[in-house]
Amino acid sequence: MKILIVSQYFWPEEFRINDLAVDLVKRGHEVVVLTGKPNYPKGKIYEGYGFLSHTKDSYHGVEIFRVPLIPRGSGSGLRLAINYVSFILAASLFVLCHRKKYDVSFTFAISPITQAYPALLHKRIFKSKACVWVQDLWPESVTAAGKMSSNNVMKCLDRMVRNIYDRTDKVLVQSEAFIQSIHEKGVMDSKIKYMPNWAEDLYCDNSNVVNEKYQHLIPTGFRIMFAGNIGEAQDFESIVKAAELTKQYPEIKWVIVGDGRKKSWAEREVAQLGLQNNVVFLGRFSVEDMPNFFCHADLMLVTLKDEDIFSMTIPGKVQSYMAFGKPIVGMLNGIGAKVIQEADCGYISNAGDYISLAQNVIDSYLAKSDILNKKGNNGKLYYNQYFSKEVIIDNLLDTFQELIQ
Repeated sequence: MKILIVSQYFWPEEFRINDLAVDLVKRGHEVVVLTGKPNYPKGKIYEGYGFLSHTKDSYHGVEIFRVPLIPRGSGSGLRLAINYVSFILAASLFVLCHRKKYDVSFTFAISPITQAYPALLHKRIFKSKACVWVQDLWPESVTAAGKMSSNNVMKCLDRMVRNIYDRTDKVLVQSEAFIQSIHEKGVMDSKIKYMPNWAEDLYCDNSNVVNEKYQHLIPTGFRIMFAGNIGEAQDFESIVKAAELTKQYPEIKWVIVGDGRKKSWAEREVAQLGLQNNVVFLGRFSVEDMPNFFCHADLMLVTLKDEDIFSMTIPGKVQSYMAFGKPIVGMLNGIGAKVIQEADCGYISNAGDYISLAQNVIDSYLAKSDILNKKGNNGKLYYNQYFSKEVIIDNLLDTFQELIQ
C-alpha cells in the first residue's frame, strides 16, 4: 500500500506519528511523509535545516519531504496563525508539483487541523482516500488554549472544521469522548472510528534502561516525576501550589523533565516560594532518554486544566506511564481520569484541586512500596489489553483496506 502521511510535525520533532510511520514501513508499506522544517517546541528551525535547503530526509525507511514554513516563534496567536498558513500553502504547492498518487493520505491532526488541506487536495487531484486522526478537537482546543476570543472567528473555524470532516473519508479519534463533538459537526457515525494512542516501544521494554545514566541529576527521596510539555494546559500553577503543601515532608521531591512556554514562570514561582529543594527542573531530553528518567520515579504525574476540551482527552503520557509500569498521580477530569481509575493504576484528584493532589502525594509517600508496585503493574496490564500498538495499527490498516477496495 502507498501511504502519504501529512503532518506539520515529524522527526526530529518528537511525536507519536514518527513511531507509526516506521511501523508501517516495517510491515512492508511504502510510506512518504509530507512535513515542514522542524521548529517545535523552541520556535526556531533546527540547526542543519534551512528555509529552502534540506528538503529531503529518510528516517528508518520512511521517505520525508520537507516544505518551507515560517517557524512558530514564541507561540503567540498571530505567529502561530502564520506558521499554520505557511505550511498549508507550501505543502499544497508540493502536492500540485509532486504529482504522485498514493492509495491513502493520512493526516496526523494535532493542532492545527488545517494541515489536512494538503491531504484533501491530494484526494481531489488523484481520487485517493483521505483519513484524519484527530488528536485535538477544533475549534474547542483553540478556545481552551486562550488563543482566540472572537465569536466571528470561532464561527469561521467551526465552518472550516465541518468542511474538513465532510471531505474526509474516515475520521479517527484518539478518545471516545471526541465522538459526540465530531458527530455534532455533521459527521455520520459510520465515518468515525476510535483509534487511541499507544506508547512508543521503548516504554514497553525496560531491558534497555540505563539506571546510572542520569542518576546524578535525580534528587534522593520520594520522587514525583512530570515528563513532557510545560504549558498552559498542564496547570503548573496548581502543581506548584501542591508542591508547597508537601514542603513539610522534605523527602518528597517534584522532578520536572521537559520544557515549554510556562517553564520560566514555574521556575520563578518555585524560587519566590523557596521551593528549590522540593521542586527540581531538569530541562528537556529526547524521548529515547525518558525511560532512563522514569526508572527513578516513585510516582508519575499527569495534569490538565479544568476545561471541557481537556476532559475529553487522554494525555499521551498516560499510555507511556502505564506501559512503563509506573503508578500515576493525576489532577485531571474526564476520560483521562477514568482510564486511570479503571486500570486501578494510581490516584486521581479533580482538575485544579491542588489540595487533593498534595494529599494523594503525601498518602503515596506514606504508603508501603508494594502498594505502589501493584498500582504500576495494574497499569501495565491495562495498557497491554487496551492500548497495544500492534492491535491498533492492525485496525488502522484494515480501515485503509476497506476504503480503497
